[in-house]
Amino acid sequence: MFSAISSMVAIYFVLWWIVLFVTLPFGVRNHDETGDTTIAGTDPGAPVKTLLGRKLLWTTVLSAVIFGLGLIAYRAGYMNVDRLADLMGMSGSRLKMD
Repeated sequence: MFSAISSMVAIYFVLWWIVLFVTLPFGVRNHDETGDTTIAGTDPGAPVKTLLGRKLLWTTVLSAVIFGLGLIAYRAGYMNVDRLADLMGMSGSRLKMD
């Protein structure tokens, strides 16, 4: 039981970071795009506002939805080792160690 829960937490943790890196570029405006003047030494491509709190919230929501859909597919039998092996072109019987 503990290993199943810890595995789900680990999968969600990795998924959360992947989704964070996907959502980071959205909505970012730099000084050139907004027409703001830059202080000497400031990179003109630096973001004006990062909106990091909003991105963290969206990352959490999207990760939870994706994780939930994956869990439903796993419990329904759509995602198991044999199916994934068939998708990768490997026979499921080769994976079994008797």
